[in-house]
Amino acid sequence: MLNLLNERSKKLFIEAKKVIPGGVNSPVRAFKSVGGDPIFIKKAKGAYLFDEDNNKYIDYISSWGPLILGHAHESVIEAINHQSHKGTSYGIPTELETKMAELVVELAPNVDKVRFVNSGTEACMSAVRLARGFTGKDKIIKFSGCYHGHADPFLIEAGSGASTFGMPNSPGVTKSSAKDTLLAEYNNIDQVMQLFEKNKNEIAAIILEPVAGNMGCVLPKQNFISELKKICLSNDSLLIFDEVMTGFRLALGGAQELLSIDADLITYGKVIGGGLPVGAFGGRSEIMDFLAPDGPVYQAGTLSGNPIAMSAGFAMLTYLQQNPNVFASLNEKTTYLSKGVEERLKNSELPFQINQLGSMMSLHFTNDPVIDFTSAKKGDNDYFKRYFHAMLANGVYLPPSAYESYFLNDAISYEDLDHTLDALSDSLAFIERK
Repeated sequence: MLNLLNERSKKLFIEAKKVIPGGVNSPVRAFKSVGGDPIFIKKAKGAYLFDEDNNKYIDYISSWGPLILGHAHESVIEAINHQSHKGTSYGIPTELETKMAELVVELAPNVDKVRFVNSGTEACMSAVRLARGFTGKDKIIKFSGCYHGHADPFLIEAGSGASTFGMPNSPGVTKSSAKDTLLAEYNNIDQVMQLFEKNKNEIAAIILEPVAGNMGCVLPKQNFISELKKICLSNDSLLIFDEVMTGFRLALGGAQELLSIDADLITYGKVIGGGLPVGAFGGRSEIMDFLAPDGPVYQAGTLSGNPIAMSAGFAMLTYLQQNPNVFASLNEKTTYLSKGVEERLKNSELPFQINQLGSMMSLHFTNDPVIDFTSAKKGDNDYFKRYFHAMLANGVYLPPSAYESYFLNDAISYEDLDHTLDALSDSLAFIERK
């Protein structure tokens, strides 16, 4: 192992904790799930992160998804620089917003109109409000282990059983907010049917990650999502795809294209900002026209459609549109990595499951297939902690949680992939130690 030194990162973390809660601006960055202190990044380029101690890491989170082309891609940086000289924010309409919306509508199936916001949380929160306003119903169904941001309706855990009313799992979320969120297990269509039976004419929408990325990468079972679509149609409810992670990553048209299923509302983020803060939600005109100023459902934001974020996103999506081979390249690289990990682990005594679809992948230290949050929690987190730190010491930055997906970027080379696999082989004795 390289045993990288992180003295400056340690000092910076001490300083950060004095002025930032927990020393971080998003909890997973604090390394609570894996132990130890987080590294602080100074810069990044292509497939690599460079920390404040000048250590170099191969990056397997890609800013949690958006950096499909790698860090500081020339086309995106050029667009940002060009726009920044014209101003950073106006709070007034721009032609660029329309051009970006036209591009999203062109690429995304079943989207007639799109509204830009500033984060995935805003997009999901607004889509749910719109679904409730459009249907005139109050309740939503979400799935355990699917993350849709930190708005009150989404910070809900199961009560006495998965198929029941939710209870708040964060102080500050009221029981009244939780009562309209119903919980089911991902991939369990029977629980969804039971919820509709118990809550007749009350459910506005089902929201889910069509390919989950927040309990590791978890794929939908065959016919699971098509059955959800049928249930929504027969109950005058809407199907909302949270494609904040999958949109324009799994395919140019996102999970809708890959799975050949049209959702009623789709939320986007990450990729459409080219790495800058952005979110969006879209759908059919008849639904989207319920939004203010045309309709009664209110949603607003001073920074929505920010010109720099729109410039970066337009550059990213245009590049992907003109270079669709990126998706095949990413899939091939991720498959190469997953097969290599499998070959090395099957010769060890470690239990493991590998889930992969396109450029998303996760490794779980368990013998049982990972199909939902319950099975994801069966993974041996002690093994995962050792795995994470052993790989970090070998210059490989993985998601610092057993419940997060890897996101590969196309700047990663096969030499990088081979280094990653060699690092795993080098780390096996450390991982297996109990």
